[in-house]
Amino acid sequence: MPKDFLQGAKPSYDIVVIGSGLAGLTAANILGRAGYSVLLLEQHYKLGGMATWFKRPGGHIFDVSLHGFPAGMIKSCKRYWSEQIADSIVPLRSIRFDNPMFSLSTTYNRDDFTKLLIERFGIAPEAVKAFFDTARGMNFYDDQSLTTGQLFERFFPGREDVVRLLMEPIVYANGSTLEDPAITYGIVFSNFMSKGVYTFEGGTDRLIELMREQLEANGVDVRIKADAQRIHVENGRVAGVTVNGRRIGCRAVVSNANLRLTISHLVGEEHFDRQFVDDARAVRLNNSSTQVYIALKPDERIDEDTGDLLFSSTARHFRTDLLLSRDITSRTYSFYYPRTRPEGRPRCLIVSSTNAHYSDWAGLPDEAYEASKRDLIETTLNHLERYVPRVRERIDFVDASTPRTFEHYTRHAFGASFGTKFEGLAVSRALPEQVRGLYHAGSVGIIMSGWLGAINYGVIVANDVDSLLLKMPV
Repeated sequence: MPKDFLQGAKPSYDIVVIGSGLAGLTAANILGRAGYSVLLLEQHYKLGGMATWFKRPGGHIFDVSLHGFPAGMIKSCKRYWSEQIADSIVPLRSIRFDNPMFSLSTTYNRDDFTKLLIERFGIAPEAVKAFFDTARGMNFYDDQSLTTGQLFERFFPGREDVVRLLMEPIVYANGSTLEDPAITYGIVFSNFMSKGVYTFEGGTDRLIELMREQLEANGVDVRIKADAQRIHVENGRVAGVTVNGRRIGCRAVVSNANLRLTISHLVGEEHFDRQFVDDARAVRLNNSSTQVYIALKPDERIDEDTGDLLFSSTARHFRTDLLLSRDITSRTYSFYYPRTRPEGRPRCLIVSSTNAHYSDWAGLPDEAYEASKRDLIETTLNHLERYVPRVRERIDFVDASTPRTFEHYTRHAFGASFGTKFEGLAVSRALPEQVRGLYHAGSVGIIMSGWLGAINYGVIVANDVDSLLLKMPV
């Protein structure tokens, strides 16, 4: 008889959270801590969404998205999770760039970038200061007509090398392009520039386990392999959720699922105004990515001068469309040293990430798909040789993922790595105006992507839910 993953679940809760990405986890934790009854549903067998990991024989643990985030994670985790989690957030030591225009290492903060731009790139100090001040002053309410490309042209006209230095990591971090609103670049860039790039010591598996302990301590009912199939709406308000074929009542729902799928599949477009539906359909999904996971043999080590993050490209010019091309010219390498998991087996691992189009992979027949994955692995190893000599003879394990992989495990539409483009934020925020008690939290609007953005959006939505339920009769 199949296992009942809802065994012991109550017939109703104050709030049901659908999806356990960092936004869903954070919203559930805050609301549980506030004393509400919260049911957290995750269709996968582990929590975390894109903040996940997988294990392979030989003691190898690969982090899928633990590459780097701003120092603001420390404050957010301390306030909304625990000091134990916050205390495990540590700085990356070195960020490297290597491309036909320049090769350099940086601590990736304002002081170091100011020095680089003035001394290495010959930019006037007043222009550098004005650029940083402008980016730092950007907020959600600024003019959205100014593009990132226009922002760069204003301060660094004709300097494609400077644009590459400033832009390449942000494209990797949140899928931003030169054509997107400048605020989607400026806010994220300034977050990183404050104190550099950080990571979680102990790996994603330890982080999610600590988060699960906090959730359960705060009374959240956490359920894995619990597939939410429908959000029920009655008289314009949320009434419950069907999960694994069982209906459970609730006063509010926080969907951490894909924004467009939440509207069209979980709720149904018939419950929304026509203009809202049109706006939702017009929301663009962000790009996906491919990754190659490489584990070195237990006794093999990588020189830590190789860096923690390496933005490498063979393209002579910087173009955001090239970063998505099937003909890969740019790869971002994340190097994981034994210090990444100081309590685990000493291992060196490498994850190569490349932004990608879902359409390049989605329609491939199985045989062609597997051949493409093998080619992705081989071309990545060929390229990696320049940074990790003799890498093939030092490897213990290698595998690859594609946009189809991300779609399968996370159910993100088209395998989107960063949810939706900027216009998704307004649609996400307007959901409760359409259906009372319906909320969405996740990677929407490039500003809200990445680990810090997801956690902070979970905070915002949890506060909105709390405000609503305080006014509603029990």
